[in-house]
This record gives sequence, C-alpha cells and structure tokens, in this order.
Amino acid sequence: MVAKINIGSSLFGALSYNQQKINAGEGKILCSNKVLLPTDASLALAFCMKSFENHLHKDIKTEKAVIHISLNPHPDDVLSDEQLSAIAQEYLEKMGYGNQPFVVYKHEDIDRHHIHIVSLRVDEQGKKIDDKFEYRRSKAITREMEQKYGLHPADKQSRAVAPQLPKIDSKKGDVKKQIANLIKGLADSYRFQSIGEYKTLLSLYNIGMEEIKGSFDGKPFHGIVYFALDKKGRKVGLPIKASMIGAYAGVPSLEKRCGYNTQYIKKDNLKEASRLVIGSVLATFKNRNQFERQLQKQGIDVVFRENNDGHIYGVTFIDHNQHTALNGSRYGKEFSANALNEKFEADTSPNMPERDSESYNKGEAITDGIFALLDFEEQGQNYEEEAFIRKMKRRRKRNSKD
Repeated sequence: MVAKINIGSSLFGALSYNQQKINAGEGKILCSNKVLLPTDASLALAFCMKSFENHLHKDIKTEKAVIHISLNPHPDDVLSDEQLSAIAQEYLEKMGYGNQPFVVYKHEDIDRHHIHIVSLRVDEQGKKIDDKFEYRRSKAITREMEQKYGLHPADKQSRAVAPQLPKIDSKKGDVKKQIANLIKGLADSYRFQSIGEYKTLLSLYNIGMEEIKGSFDGKPFHGIVYFALDKKGRKVGLPIKASMIGAYAGVPSLEKRCGYNTQYIKKDNLKEASRLVIGSVLATFKNRNQFERQLQKQGIDVVFRENNDGHIYGVTFIDHNQHTALNGSRYGKEFSANALNEKFEADTSPNMPERDSESYNKGEAITDGIFALLDFEEQGQNYEEEAFIRKMKRRRKRNSKD
C-alpha cells in the first residue's frame, strides 16, 4: 500500500476535488470524525467546510494547515468499504491525526479503488500536530498494515511531499555538487511533461538550463548544460555539461521521465486540484501582481515569460502541494498565456483604484479564495449553501475587527 501525503493551505481545493468525484458518481464518503455530514451528498462540501472552520483557531500561525492523504492498495487487493474505513482510521491514529477532524473518501474512478483523506495539521488551539519524520513513519505504518491485513507489499515508494530543497548559492562553493543534488531531488519529487517545464521548475532554485543541438562530424547531437543563476536570474560561473553530472541529467533520461509523468498525471488526475485553486484565485484577483501573490499563499508559484514589449507568451504553474510543474494551457484555454495576457490587460485601468493585497482584509481574502468556485448555476440554486457562505463572510469580518 502506497501513501501519498500532500500539505497545503487550500482547504477548499482538497474538499472540492473529492466532492467532484462524488458529484460524478465516482466517489463517496466512507467515514468522518468531528465533521458534520448532510443526508444529501451534494451538500457535503458546504457542511464539511463549516465543520473544519469551527476547528480552525483564528490566531493560527501554521501557513500550511491542511493535509490531504491518499492511500493506494495494490491493484490485486480487493477490500470492502468497511475494511478501507478501518485502514484509514488506523493509519490516521498511528500518524497522530486520530483525534483530528477528518473525512475519508473512496475514489472509484479507476479500477484501482483507493481512498483520500482530508484533515487538519493543527489542533483546536492552533498548535501544529507533530510531523517529525512524518514520511518515514508513514512508510513504516503502511508496511505494518500490509502484514496485518494481508495486503500485497508496495512495489514502489511513495512520492510524498519532499522536504524543502535549498536554492543554489554560488557563494557557498562546489556549485556542481549543489546543482547535481538539486536537479536529482526535483526530478524525483515533481511531475512535468516537457523539458521546458522542468527548466522553469529549476529556475525557482537558481538553476539555469539550456539545450544544445547541432551536429559534429555529420552526426547530430542533443545535449544539456546547467549553470547557476543569481537572484536576478543572471548566469553565474561556468556551465556544466549533463554528462559531468550523471545520466539522469541528460536528454534521454528526462524525455523518458516526461513520458512517464504524462501517464501518471492523467491516471491520478493531478491537474484537477491545481486547476480549481488557480481558477478560484483568478476569479477573485484580477490584477496580475495580486494573482501571483495570492497563488503563492496557496502554495503555487506562477512563472510568466514575456517579450521586450511585456507581452506574455508563456506561463507555467508550479504547484508545491500537488508537486507538478505544468504550462497553463494544460489546465485549459482560460489558463493559457494568451488568455491571461488578455485578461490582465483588460483588467488594468488607470481609472480603477487598485486594491493592494498586503492591505487587503485578511479575512475577506481567505473567504473569497475559499468560496469563489462554488458554482450555484451548475449545481442548481441552493439557498442553504448561500446562507452559509454569507454567514462565514460575516464571521470573518467580525474576527478581523477583534
């Protein structure tokens, strides 16, 4: 059994992702703890949000307070809903989340039925749950449960959230070793579908990359060189050939990884949760700078590529919660470079006062980000949900004044 752990700040994104499975008839809720569940499954999102909201301390200091875990039994393991519920609750208990509010979902959209768990990483006093050696403990727990429940052993390790990797610092010396360690760690931790997307991911860590194509003695060659970047994105020092780092840094290995990642992203539907968060922020923050800053608060970096005239011709979203680095067009036309360029140009007006996100009321920002994607037209008008949302906004405003 493989456990994949994601941590983040978007509670709505995690709950909405699972709710979509329920709405599509491809999932259901197996069990919950300290979370109010309605008899009508279509209302589960609003009720879950309300329950989790009641357990979040208003002075919470933990930036990423949400944990989203998927437990994936071996395809040959056929388990009942009761068994899956028991496994989920035992796993949470041993991980230290047994007394936390949580919801356990079963996904049935693929032949390999699996479960997703959404919970909080902070208790009611705002104190973070102990997460020391979390991924090591998770691996030990899944192995123990495989033996207890007679499950097939996992044939691959979990691609759980990787520890924070340091950026390249050329002043520390041994740049080659720094680059080698980082590109290996990032390639193992993140999913990307092209070398260009991988290049954008590396740039966040002060690593530059260039593809070298040509011919020598009539034979074509295609190679890669890496180099350090300073804080302004300028080259520092001499370039390093991929061959001097290792086979994993070269074109054949990266192209093979891109092909594998494409299949994996599609199979596990990794784009959906990111798309929901990006769409929510885009609907709420019209200004480009606000859009970028708010996405960062949600654990997503957005990298724009522009020409000399400031026209956006490329955009890549790097979701550190889902561990993906994907171009905007992969999420849909509305997230492509052209669409974003037109939107930001259209929404920029000298006659319209710009609302600075730093001074923007924190409570309103959180509320808008959470509820921006509740689509009442698609689900049908629901007065109970609308009343709940208005109530949450009023509560946020009152708390912000305290």
